[in-house]
Amino acid sequence: MPEPAVAIRGLAKAFGRNAVLCGVDLDLPGGQVTVLMGANGAGKSTLVKVLCGVHRADAGEVRLEGRPFAPPGPAAALRAGVVTVHQNINDGVVPDLDVASNLLLDSLAEGGGTFLNARRMRDEARRIAAAVGLEIDVTRPVAGLPLADRQLVAIARAMARRPRLLILDEPTSSLSLAEAQRLYALIDRLRAEGVAILYISHRMSDIRRLADRIVSMRDGQVSGVFEGPDLDYAAAVQAMLGHAITEVDIAIPPPGRPVLQAQGLQLKAEARPFDLTLHENEVVAITGLVGSGKSALAAALFGLEAATAGRVTLDSRPYAPRSAGEAVAAGVFLAAKDRLINAVVPAFDIQKNLTLPFTRRHSGLLSLMRRSSERAQADRSISQMGVVCQGPRDGILTLSGGNQQKVVVGRWLAEASRLLILDEPFQGVDIQARHDIGQRIRDSAGNRAMLVLCAEIDEALEVADRILVMSEHTLVGSHRNENIDLGLLMAQVAGAGPATAMGRQA
Repeated sequence: MPEPAVAIRGLAKAFGRNAVLCGVDLDLPGGQVTVLMGANGAGKSTLVKVLCGVHRADAGEVRLEGRPFAPPGPAAALRAGVVTVHQNINDGVVPDLDVASNLLLDSLAEGGGTFLNARRMRDEARRIAAAVGLEIDVTRPVAGLPLADRQLVAIARAMARRPRLLILDEPTSSLSLAEAQRLYALIDRLRAEGVAILYISHRMSDIRRLADRIVSMRDGQVSGVFEGPDLDYAAAVQAMLGHAITEVDIAIPPPGRPVLQAQGLQLKAEARPFDLTLHENEVVAITGLVGSGKSALAAALFGLEAATAGRVTLDSRPYAPRSAGEAVAAGVFLAAKDRLINAVVPAFDIQKNLTLPFTRRHSGLLSLMRRSSERAQADRSISQMGVVCQGPRDGILTLSGGNQQKVVVGRWLAEASRLLILDEPFQGVDIQARHDIGQRIRDSAGNRAMLVLCAEIDEALEVADRILVMSEHTLVGSHRNENIDLGLLMAQVAGAGPATAMGRQA
């Protein structure tokens, strides 16, 4: 058997008394995609940070192509050919710089004075972008780019390093189907060139397309390795969790009275108008590809962008918010996607992040904060959402990505509202956290309408009473979540299926 590109033996890492890696043994073969699965806190992120030089291991050994590998920092890991695209895109780009500078950042940091000529920098940046199929103005600041484009810039920057080990952490979470397929093609090319690829994901669409093998982690150790032509995804999930996942059995309750009604809503001038009704005690999921119009609908309902046409009522009264503040005052809340940019305040602790939008609820005489009220609310949300932490005064960035997401969703679920819009609430979380969040969403639907935007169909199936499909900024399908024709639903998502026979009403 040929020597693996990366061999990890007995790797251990602790932070204080908290042992995060407990003797990890793992081989990463060259020319294969190893998918790494693990619940929040399993040790995935710490393992990656050891490999890319952010942390030093306390014990154990890593060998890269047969030689000891213990980089003192990220720059040394990069020079050795270990390249990482992190889940937090801002770890892979510098928003204040333009695209060209970001694509050449590693060369510039290493003294690549060749590229200090602006014209030559732009030409080289265009070459790197073209190699990954990224069509973009390289003079644009990264801060002004959509999330998907920032993700592709980070990936292009990584590909330019000609990696020996490429680590990708949930890389398709913000990509459209076409962009994801472009990434798959790049991974296929690198695999054919013998690059070892560690791919962190729980998305079935990614795993089915890419995985040569699946590795499960639990409690800081490798709990299962699954190889062969028929990868046992169910067994990998069981090894990851320590138990079989419980299937979600949706019991669809009778819907309550209408909360929001839209007639002839048109999100873009060229899009077909549609009608939409959302009821109390109902969870409605909208699925569709990136760019299908899900976020545009959320923005229109939350007062961030005006619809082109249409009439909307909230509890039978005209509703046309001109700002997010007006929407919140009317009882319409939005939990935005991309938590580290739109939702989490990194400098604040968990308690402040949970109560921030509603500080007036915890204010007393002379607008002074009632700390006991704020603390009680934070404790309730932490308990209800199952946030794993030492306490509410922990820094938000001490939490895993899945637990940060629970804080973001829990913030809005804790407050009474008429309509709660959750934009990609399961983004970047593991399977168990997804079930926890989904159950809490359903438990919170009684006195309001819930609108959940999901890129993944399986997420919609796990949480919704009714699933709507968007394509080209209009609704093309409506499905009650029982005995669904999945072939039709998936065809509608891809823009290739007939519209569900529902007229314009959904």
